Amino acid sequence: MVIIRRKLNGVTAKALATFMTAAKRAAGVRGEVCVLVTSSDEVRGLNRDFRRKDKPTDVLSFPAQADGLAGDIAISGDIAKENARALRHSALTEVKILTLHGLLHLAGHDHEKDNGEMAKLEAKLRAKFDLPRGLIERTEKPRAKARSARSGR
Repeated sequence: MVIIRRKLNGVTAKALATFMTAAKRAAGVRGEVCVLVTSSDEVRGLNRDFRRKDKPTDVLSFPAQADGLAGDIAISGDIAKENARALRHSALTEVKILTLHGLLHLAGHDHEKDNGEMAKLEAKLRAKFDLPRGLIERTEKPRAKARSARSGR
């Protein structure tokens, strides 16, 4: 199921649902997934209420606790729009990248703890779906460069 509360040019419930069906299969996600594209304010509230982090973020994943449900994904349409503009691709492309990232979390992957396994899988799936650079690469490459600069490499 796809719910779009924050309208973005080119992002339709039908287009996102079609992508999500294929991406769920590729990511090994079983069960129903609900994707909500909403405002940064709403995502901030979810982040504060469920993760105790009072700030907006691009995507949140909430694994389900019931059979037949995989979980929910909340996407900030505001951040997706900004990222799409900055990275020079469509809002739909950005929402697909965020959805794929969220699906991998629903499948049990955690890039903060898995020594790069999720990053490798995400890169493989982005290539399969012809999607550009993803979230993990955007956030972790600068950190690696910063570590190298501090260590003199």
